[in-house]
Amino acid sequence: MSAPAPFPEAGLELLGRDDRGRLVVTDDWLRRQLGRPELALVAESCPQEHALHRALAADPRLPVTPVTLLRIRDPDARENWELFIRFRDHLLRHPTVEDAYLALFLTPTGLPVLFADELARLLLAAILAEEGAEDPFRRRAALLFFRPQRVTVVEGAVLVADAEAVARSRPDRAYGTLGTLVQAAGAAPLAPELPVLRADGAAEFLADPAPERWVLDLTFGREGLDALCRLLEAWVRRLLDVTVSIQPLARVRDERWRWHVGLDAEASALLDDLYEGREVDEARLRRLLALFRLDFRDPSVVAAEMRGRPVYLGLAHDADGRLRMKPQNLAVNLPLARVA
Repeated sequence: MSAPAPFPEAGLELLGRDDRGRLVVTDDWLRRQLGRPELALVAESCPQEHALHRALAADPRLPVTPVTLLRIRDPDARENWELFIRFRDHLLRHPTVEDAYLALFLTPTGLPVLFADELARLLLAAILAEEGAEDPFRRRAALLFFRPQRVTVVEGAVLVADAEAVARSRPDRAYGTLGTLVQAAGAAPLAPELPVLRADGAAEFLADPAPERWVLDLTFGREGLDALCRLLEAWVRRLLDVTVSIQPLARVRDERWRWHVGLDAEASALLDDLYEGREVDEARLRRLLALFRLDFRDPSVVAAEMRGRPVYLGLAHDADGRLRMKPQNLAVNLPLARVA
């Protein structure tokens, strides 16, 4: 029996494809967006909001002017509609979802990060549908791309849990990290609803409608870290049409280190300091969860000064154990010839 489609809430099945297999926004996908909780009609919704909802259900691409939005009486509802229309118009200005996602970071839009996260979820759903849908570790690692995580290191094991799942499991306590949720590396969490994903739990994980409740082990040499590498490769290939090889590293020993990309804000700052030779204390170094080496399969796509040289990647949590991955960094900061 095959695994269920990843992230069905993303609406991947409603999108079209161009001749390169990139995702194309359709009217049906836009109509689905009208069901977002923040756009839902409620008893207090004014007639103007009802009229706008009906009009967009009939024609999801209908131009909406600021004057139309000003007629919505409730200020919160008006703001939600303003943001949604800006997001919709941004999507419609670009030929594919991939192009729209990249454009969010190449030209400031002022849109909240939740819209970038929604597109990332959609892109990850497409990646997994094409490669890795049956791999539980890739499916769980995909959540790192668009959901905040909490991290703990227990006896050398790097364990990552979904921040929202942690909050739900212990609503009466504040955790800086997973803390006492995990007894020891390889042991079951004290909260049974947050199991650690292992190979022997693959079937249970794939059948679970709430994959975010599973803890991912990102320890060097284990399946979770390898799964993340494969997803990062697919992410670059999908967004940039560039083939790369990404492998985890225990440490960087390279006197010719020339380029690095942090996969989150903490790792970016840490790698910058290490590259510049600034002193980094031991406590901050311990926040570095993983290092990677990225190599380009085709040297011609790389800026001349970087040909034959690797790009180093890092992933880190902050002082409170939070991990907020920024996958866009990998899409917009590689030393490619066409953007050098």
